Amino acid sequence: MTRVLITGIMGFIGSHLAQRLVNDGAEVYGVVRRVANRNLDVISNIIRDVTLVSGDVSDYVSVRNAVKTVNPDVIFHLAALSPVRDSFERPFEYQQANYIGTMNVAHSMLELQDPQTRKLIAASTAEVYGIQASEPLKETLPLHPSSPYAASKAAGDLYLQMMFNSFSLKGTVLRPANSYGRKFDASFMVEYLVTKMLAGEKIYIGAPDSVRDYMYVDDHVNGYVLAMKNPAANGQVYNVGTTIGVSNRELALMLAGKIGFNPKNIALGSYPPGYPYRPLVSDQSSIVLDSAKIRQQLGWQPTVSLSDGLDRVIGYFKAKRPK
Repeated sequence: MTRVLITGIMGFIGSHLAQRLVNDGAEVYGVVRRVANRNLDVISNIIRDVTLVSGDVSDYVSVRNAVKTVNPDVIFHLAALSPVRDSFERPFEYQQANYIGTMNVAHSMLELQDPQTRKLIAASTAEVYGIQASEPLKETLPLHPSSPYAASKAAGDLYLQMMFNSFSLKGTVLRPANSYGRKFDASFMVEYLVTKMLAGEKIYIGAPDSVRDYMYVDDHVNGYVLAMKNPAANGQVYNVGTTIGVSNRELALMLAGKIGFNPKNIALGSYPPGYPYRPLVSDQSSIVLDSAKIRQQLGWQPTVSLSDGLDRVIGYFKAKRPK
């Protein structure tokens, strides 16, 4: 039985990955910070099937202790601060959690016996590419991060590539597209649009022409599982995305049609009141990934279309609404 440790197990992708690995028969552990009134709803359906260990990725000693306690065959490093706009107001926190946190996890692996026999699979992001001259974005492009969040992830991304080469660690870095299918956080685009439309509230879309590549959570998780299972993934960096771009305007209108929401209540070019500041020049107008490499080498491919994925999100949040 493969022993797996997940940092960020309480997060969006981490909780779904834990569910998948439990279903696949792995022995699953998760790193969680000690906080008062911990809400375990996100993993409530598998709480008896996973073992939680205390740790904070931004603190090396606690990470090292968690890694030594579990002694995993595979570490999935998914813990991160992720809202891009917030990073402009909290840049030092993002560097500590995302860049230093990644270093802490990688160096903790070196403390294990025979570290070269283990595997580290880490989440980077499509945001690391920044503003590029052409699309779709390939793994060979230089990284030009345009936000503190993206810079922190790019630094961790490159650091791990160095660790794979210089310390002979087995590992893989995945750069996923925008993912959706959250159940406990409605602050991201798809979930925001769905929940507000279902509630009949006004919608704000600050950048209606911005284009993104949206990938359903199950396809995102499958990328990590394939990277774990296939030795060809060792030392590699992979984009994970559908290669299909959709603008915020198109996404909103698609959802409005499915939900029966009046498009006149969509405010294009306006952000919600109190929305975090982001310098306009830093905004990437389009992020669409070329995922040919992971398709060819690992056999990954998206299985859920955007239309079907949105139907699943709508169905979930409809079922949650008071009767």
